Amino acid sequence: MLYDVLLAEARRNDSLDEVRSAALHRVRWLVDLLERQRTEFRRFTGHEYRWSRAAGAATQADIDRRLAACADEEGRAAVLSLMLAARSGDTGRWWYDAEIGPLVARLRGWTSDEVAVMLLRATEHDRGYLLADSLGMVLKAAEQLDADGRRAITPWLRHTHTELRNAQVEARLRATLAQRLRALIASVDEAALPEGLIPADASWALHLSARAQVSPTPELASFVRHLVSLSGPRPAQKWRRTCLELVDRASARDLLAHVLRALAGEDPLCGRESGAHTGRLDGGHHYHHVVHPSDGDLARGVVWAAALSGGPGAVEHLDALVQRVGGLTAGVFEDLKLAGAAINALAETGGSASVEVLWRLRSRIKHRALRKQLDTALVTAAGKQGITAEQLIERSVPDHGLAPDGSLERELGGHRVRVAIEGATAVRLTFTRPDGTTTRTAPAAVKDLFPGELRELKALAKEVRGTLSGERARVEALMSAGRDWPYDEWCRHYRDHPVTGCLVRGLIWEFRSVEDADGEWSAVAPGAEPPGRPVRVRLWHPIRTSRDDIRVWRERLVGERLRQPFKQAFREIYLLTPAEEETHVYSNRFAAHIVHYRQLYALFKERGWQANFLGRYDGGYDGRARAEFGDGGWRACFRHEPASDDGGGYAPEHAATDQVRFERRDGRRWREAALTEVPPLVFSEAMRDVDLFVGVTSIAADPDWTDRGEDRYADYWRTATFGALTASAEVRHEALERVLPRLKIVDRCALDGRYLTVRGDLRTYRIHLGSAGILMEPDNSYLCIVPASRKSDTKVFLPFEDDRLSLILSKALLLASDTKITDESILHQIKRGTP
Repeated sequence: MLYDVLLAEARRNDSLDEVRSAALHRVRWLVDLLERQRTEFRRFTGHEYRWSRAAGAATQADIDRRLAACADEEGRAAVLSLMLAARSGDTGRWWYDAEIGPLVARLRGWTSDEVAVMLLRATEHDRGYLLADSLGMVLKAAEQLDADGRRAITPWLRHTHTELRNAQVEARLRATLAQRLRALIASVDEAALPEGLIPADASWALHLSARAQVSPTPELASFVRHLVSLSGPRPAQKWRRTCLELVDRASARDLLAHVLRALAGEDPLCGRESGAHTGRLDGGHHYHHVVHPSDGDLARGVVWAAALSGGPGAVEHLDALVQRVGGLTAGVFEDLKLAGAAINALAETGGSASVEVLWRLRSRIKHRALRKQLDTALVTAAGKQGITAEQLIERSVPDHGLAPDGSLERELGGHRVRVAIEGATAVRLTFTRPDGTTTRTAPAAVKDLFPGELRELKALAKEVRGTLSGERARVEALMSAGRDWPYDEWCRHYRDHPVTGCLVRGLIWEFRSVEDADGEWSAVAPGAEPPGRPVRVRLWHPIRTSRDDIRVWRERLVGERLRQPFKQAFREIYLLTPAEEETHVYSNRFAAHIVHYRQLYALFKERGWQANFLGRYDGGYDGRARAEFGDGGWRACFRHEPASDDGGGYAPEHAATDQVRFERRDGRRWREAALTEVPPLVFSEAMRDVDLFVGVTSIAADPDWTDRGEDRYADYWRTATFGALTASAEVRHEALERVLPRLKIVDRCALDGRYLTVRGDLRTYRIHLGSAGILMEPDNSYLCIVPASRKSDTKVFLPFEDDRLSLILSKALLLASDTKITDESILHQIKRGTP
């Protein structure tokens, strides 16, 4: 009989045995009705998994009627009996939350022993969601107890708090329940903290744990409880005000600084010993993490409290923490919630140092969620200064103490050490000896006598490289923005900046002066002074000028050997085609290409596009790469999918490209837009990126493809490798028109449509300007030349950086002297078809 089973289970040889037994005896009628219901249900369904109340409806009606008529004492006994009778396991599922909830809400007179029985029973459920449902009802009864009653159940409250921390419960629900438990404990002893609330085994929390053990006070306990109440990346203003009040009451400013420093630098925890997967890691596999998932709320609270109380003094450690848990530190598992909290806290510290850190992190972090947090933090920091986020970024670029020409010099024992930006793309560390000779290797005297200063200078060079790389990407992104600046502001934050200036002085800018009554813009050569009295400045883009002007600029750059930091004068232009006007909302211009998928995904990240990873999981067959343009007002979406017949591992080896679509920002949402509505600058820049993705990763650009012995995609390879030129290939054609006359092999080269034809002594070769693939005359046989792993050094001046153009020129120089080729694999192919 069910009654006997429950009575036997109720006897546990603890202080609550009598309470459980008395409750079952008091409502024996209820236990009998439950047994009858189970018998009927089993007879009706053939099992005891009660997922609905349909079966046994008559008995259920009797139960509901009698429960509704129960007075307080009988009703409390009924609640205890229902909780004891609840089951969820292999033998059946009987759950009575629908009956227990209304009873707990209306009953009064709960005793501490009754609440203790319910707390203990709630923690016995082996499924987190059942624990949470039960606990929410039990706490309503616990909150009715007076001070003595709450004091009596404190041990069970502490036990329940520990069990809840380790249970698989939805984070928001667990935080709410834990907060209620801590409030009940604090109502009895304000200085008490539940066991485990401050992790004892985490090195980052040692100072906090020691303070709580050695000097427990109500003020410290209130402060810790407030810290763990933070569950999101950005606390409300009320939380912040209360936090600062509690920090001062607990005298915890120095304590917070210690804990934040430990979060940023102490040894991480090992996943085999502490973590979500403890006990489930096989073999030698393990990982390291900074904060256990159960302690995330406390850690985020510490981060915010340290930022609010420490101000600019917390910036260094917040920066280190973001790098540590934001995916920038090898060997440490990402913690996106903690990284997000640190990023947002940086915006609240004030001062220029935090803005510089946010700017630097924005150029390094690639994770989509964290980049959104960084954008939000920058907007917050900008709002504090009354400017836009874009203005804040350009005003916060660190100068690293460099001189206006982008250099810094130090004297170390008679040696002059120079850190300098060279060619707008490289940062060099050079040493000048007392005799005037220079070297890029540190002399022994400097290494031995000034090791600390040398480390600092090397670290400085590394920082400048990072800033230069970030600024290059940011300034190039302005090509789609269409922004203009007041001349004085532009000079201050662009032309005269030690780092940014090294880039912008190599670009073409347009100026509008006081004398230009008609409002026309005048383009000025890189590094030249504008005419008249300029008032506005904007970045020159070839899409806004005529083909004749573009040709003049390109000839001038080549003639004066001006190498730009990125393609500007030779920049590809992508205009809307009639076919794209027909499709209205999408472009198929770069659809139906077969690309190397992992290479494509890496290029997405390099160019700042956010994309899901294709793989054998739900949603892994629909790839969408997105990037913002036009100062964040527009977003392009490049669709792709695993290529057909591409079996194998978790991720596809190849992908097939599809449509490009555009969206316009509408508040906090994105709305799909017709292609005709997209600004020409935005459309051209987005399509340029997509062209780059396809051109670089297509199997047509893989010189080894034909040697694989596969027929897969053979038709595509033949068509794409020697097909029509894209816009980027057309630009190579124009660049070669100007570069070839300056080469010694000019008499052996000719541009012929989509090919660069090179006449050797053994054969004549045609190099495709898109793929760099080679056909040999007279039979159009394919010549495979695998480029070296390092970048080719053609010793030829190019007005912009283009690996494919460098590869084409290096192949041309090689084949023009084909009788000097010593590589047997190349010679074998050349001589195979010769007489």
